[in-house]
Amino acid sequence: MQSPPPIHPPRPVEIRARRAERELFLRFDDGVEYHLPFEYLRVFSPSAEVTGHGKPRLLISGKENVGIRAIEPVGQYAICIIFDDGHDSGLYSWRLLRELGENFESLWPAYQKRLAHALGH
Repeated sequence: MQSPPPIHPPRPVEIRARRAERELFLRFDDGVEYHLPFEYLRVFSPSAEVTGHGKPRLLISGKENVGIRAIEPVGQYAICIIFDDGHDSGLYSWRLLRELGENFESLWPAYQKRLAHALGH
């Protein structure tokens, strides 16, 4: 009897920066697709600068118009997104990209609400 193929976490088969739409398009090998705004990816960067060095996640503002200058592969497990504001220290693993896509509907409005409150809107 042949054993089933190994199960692996979903991996992206297509990653495209859509600059005009200001979004990153992701298609995973299981067919799931996401359109994630550049601003969302920037404010939810996994870098220590944003995650607060182990403290609560910092509120990053002023990134509404941030762009992506480049996307560089990191081995077979992640990408480094180089934003046009100079931020380039977060590694976006396949798992993190999937989680950001799956949780967009809850994370993004919560961030926008927190930002509006902090700015007094």
